[in-house]
Amino acid sequence: MNETLDLALSTGSLNSYIYRVNQIPLLSAEEERALAAKFREKGDLNAARQLVLSHLRFVVHVAQGYLGYGLALADLIQEGTVGLMKAVKRFIPERGVRLVTFAVHWIRAEIHEFILRNWRIVKIATTKAQRKLFFNLRKATKHLGWLNNKEATAVAKDLHVATSDVRDMESRFSNADLSFDATPDEDEENFTAPVNYLEDKSLNPETKLEAQNLHEHDHELLQKGLATLDERSRDILKNRWLKEENSATLQDLATKYQVSAERIRQLEQAALAKLRTYLSK
Repeated sequence: MNETLDLALSTGSLNSYIYRVNQIPLLSAEEERALAAKFREKGDLNAARQLVLSHLRFVVHVAQGYLGYGLALADLIQEGTVGLMKAVKRFIPERGVRLVTFAVHWIRAEIHEFILRNWRIVKIATTKAQRKLFFNLRKATKHLGWLNNKEATAVAKDLHVATSDVRDMESRFSNADLSFDATPDEDEENFTAPVNYLEDKSLNPETKLEAQNLHEHDHELLQKGLATLDERSRDILKNRWLKEENSATLQDLATKYQVSAERIRQLEQAALAKLRTYLSK
């Protein structure tokens, strides 16, 4: 076993790595429990390392089942190994379950996360339900091809999702990533890259600066106009027209200044007229 502890990940060819991990002896149930106890009770990292190394062949086996996603096997093995290490950290042998049974969930979870992050530029599945649908539908379409209505309904029923969700995920499979500023191939006619038709003029720096300057000018002009009014008229306009929330009513201001609501309305109209005259200069 000591020789296996010197195994380095991906230092040589992938085939050489796979051959070497398959030569590492498997652990008996007793050996597995003893090593797990050392790690949990004493923090023995060497024991944890032996548990990981003895199960690397299983990581390779699981990773090979995901080759159809177009990702490098070495990367899948690496992510699966991360899952195995997480499983070793949480493994409790007293529950009567072998590590290989407990670890499969963690290995697959890490591989699934890696696939979803890297299969497409834009994430194809974000919710838990979409992730489940992604992997199950991928497996089904691999054997059936493009699903007909009957097959789509059957898949939806098996996965407890709507048929429309199955169709939506299926359409995502058929779409390929496209470079934002790609150039056309020689055999492509009328090619237009997204950069030519997805322009967002709302973020044009010149337009934004112009709008900002205009807003600042209008605000400054308004403040100067308000300064020409008497204090009461200015307060009426601010409370009636310039508050973002809970604008005052005529009666609110009538109570405040102890006059009638009609008098407040007259003062408001006079102040607005004076302000408009100032702003139109």
